[in-house]
Amino acid sequence: MNSRFLLAFFLTLIFLSGCAKKPLLYSTDEIMEEFDPNYLDFDYLSAKSRIVLEEQSGRTTRGVLNLRAKKDSVIWFSLSPGLGIEAARGIITKEEIKIKDRINGKEIHMTYDKFEEEYGVKLSLYLFQNILFANVPHEFGYRDRVIRIGKTFELLQRRENVRYKSIISASHGKVMELETVSKTDDGKVSAIYPEFKDVENQPFAHKILINMVLNLANKPKSRMLVNLEINKVDLTDGPLSFPFNF
Repeated sequence: MNSRFLLAFFLTLIFLSGCAKKPLLYSTDEIMEEFDPNYLDFDYLSAKSRIVLEEQSGRTTRGVLNLRAKKDSVIWFSLSPGLGIEAARGIITKEEIKIKDRINGKEIHMTYDKFEEEYGVKLSLYLFQNILFANVPHEFGYRDRVIRIGKTFELLQRRENVRYKSIISASHGKVMELETVSKTDDGKVSAIYPEFKDVENQPFAHKILINMVLNLANKPKSRMLVNLEINKVDLTDGPLSFPFNF
C-alpha cells in the first residue's frame, strides 16, 4: 500500500455514511418550510463498505472498509484489500490522528494542526463526525448564509479560512453535495451523495463519490477519486471496542 492511498483512504472517512442490512430507498412527502438540517441520532455505530480509489496516474485500488464510532469521542477504521488480510488500521480522537500501514510498516501519528501543515487539509473530529453522516459540516448559526432553491437549500459556511458549500435536501435534511475551499491551503475535498437509504427511519448516503486534491510534498495538488458503497451499518446503545496499537 503506498502512502498516497493511505492518505486518500483516511480522508474518505469524513464522507462515510451507511445503509441498513435490508436497505430501502429513503423517501418522504414532507418538505421543510424552514431550514432544519437532519443529524444522525446514535450512541455507537459499526459499518462496512466497499471502496475504490482512482489516482491521478490512472492506478485503481479496491478494498473493504470496516468502521466503528462512538459519538463525540472516537472513530476507528480498518482496511482490507481482500482475503481477510488487514492492510491498515487507524483511530481518530479529539486530539490526534493515528494510522498504521500494517503491510509496509508506515505510520501517520500527528495532531490536526500538523496534518494540515503536511497535507493542506484542515480536519477535526467534530468535522469528521458531521460529514461522516452527511450532516452539515458545522452547526448552523447567524453568520452562515442559507437560501432556498426549489427542493433544496444552499448553505455557505466559513470557519477558520475554509469555505463550506452544502446543497441540502429540503425533504430529508441531509447534505447531497459538499465542496470545501481553503484560502490558505491547497487541499480540497468535494463529494456527491447520489442515493440515500433508510436506517432505523433515518436517511443515510448509500453511494458516495469523492474528489480530493492533496498537497503532497512530491506531487502538489494531486487529485484522487474515491467511490464508496456502504452495504451494512448498525446503530447500537451498547459499547464497542476500538483496538489500536503501533
